[in-house]
Amino acid sequence: MIQKILLAACLALGLTVSGASAKNIVETAQSAGTFNTLLAAAQAAGLAEALATTDNITVFAPSDDAFAKLPAGTVEDLLKPENKDQLVAILTYHVLPRTLTSTMLPGRTIPVKTLNTASTSLRVSKSSSGVTVDGANVVAADISAQNGTIHVIDSVLLPDTNRH
Repeated sequence: MIQKILLAACLALGLTVSGASAKNIVETAQSAGTFNTLLAAAQAAGLAEALATTDNITVFAPSDDAFAKLPAGTVEDLLKPENKDQLVAILTYHVLPRTLTSTMLPGRTIPVKTLNTASTSLRVSKSSSGVTVDGANVVAADISAQNGTIHVIDSVLLPDTNRH
């Protein structure tokens, strides 16, 4: 049942769930059309090229709707050049330096290290009701890209508020 829901969500987003993709993570996100804020943030942080070329990474990708849940003005403030370090910290908190698919998860909570070395690990939980990452719901999992995997999440992960 969960797999059918995830497949439907992926199809609605215009993404593919299985098989190798000729597109990298940035191109896959661009073609989906629902990650404009994430892509703008990655560009402002100087991370877009790394997301496009680094192999074997996993991105917990907040959708535009997830960014819209943040308090008014938060995204605009983060995109300012003087806040680049904070933006980099937030974005690298969403990226794992390895591929992690939902089939690799045990049926319990596990810590996973992110590229944000200043923060503690993310807590990823898998249960019969789905997968969560520090409380954010994975709404589409295992989206294959040429250089890694994307999991769409419904909230932006903030390293300062997710300390364990």
